[in-house]
Amino acid sequence: MLDGWRKIDPPTTKELPVEADVPEFLVNLAMSTKASQCDKATADLTMIAFYYLLRVGEYTNKGTGTQSTNATQTQQFKLKDIAFFGTNSKGKLYRISNNARDFEIMNATCATMKLDNQKNGWKGVCINHEHNGDDIHCGVRALGRRVLHIRKHTNDPSAPLSMFFEDDKQSFVTDQHIRDAVKLAAISLQYPATRGTPISLINTHSLRIGGACSLALAGYSDTQIQKMGRWRGATFKEYVRENLSNYAEGMSKAMKKVKGFVNIDAGAFVDVTTLCIEQEYGQQVAAPCA
Repeated sequence: MLDGWRKIDPPTTKELPVEADVPEFLVNLAMSTKASQCDKATADLTMIAFYYLLRVGEYTNKGTGTQSTNATQTQQFKLKDIAFFGTNSKGKLYRISNNARDFEIMNATCATMKLDNQKNGWKGVCINHEHNGDDIHCGVRALGRRVLHIRKHTNDPSAPLSMFFEDDKQSFVTDQHIRDAVKLAAISLQYPATRGTPISLINTHSLRIGGACSLALAGYSDTQIQKMGRWRGATFKEYVRENLSNYAEGMSKAMKKVKGFVNIDAGAFVDVTTLCIEQEYGQQVAAPCA
């Protein structure tokens, strides 16, 4: 009965990915003198979410108040969950102290985030990223900016990454802040016209999907993508959108070059490669022998 109902169900409407240009656009806006601390926090969190493939509940509050740590299974990243690493003169990584100078944190080689709990129940998972060479548009640098801002106002290691202070008043970035910001950037970057992506299909999840697609298009393996996104099963493959033009790039040319199919099913075969090539040019050839 369930199989029968599934056949008549309409196709699901899936959110679509965004590229790194969306968080970069938001960070550029946040660098302006008129930007609020909320704008800066929101922009940095979109960049962190894109590079670290975060779920929205891992870096935002749902609502405007302080969220109970028991409200959801997915827990937010906190200051104590963030670790920065530098490189010594011998090229070896070393842990940067949580009380290190701003300069050291903002020049970290890489940064690790460790999550207490998440949606799929996978606890204590660590994800690490290296500095990508851009001192502004980088997940590690955005993470550094968030940590430095928060620790200037509180020494509480349990302070969530979504916390920010405006005129010494404590506030939190919510999922609505992220949703509005991502849509604003996509509109400004003309995603509907240039990418064929409707704004209605861009949401908070587009950052996580976009990060996964970017890794896939960059040539990283399923295992690497699965580990970075902390998926326990193969559901992550649904995030890699098959309707992106990049996935078919060069496929038709490669398919045309493949010749010489041989059927070995019955222990005998017919190689029809020569026949196919000669028939393509209208030549008469003898039938091949088995």
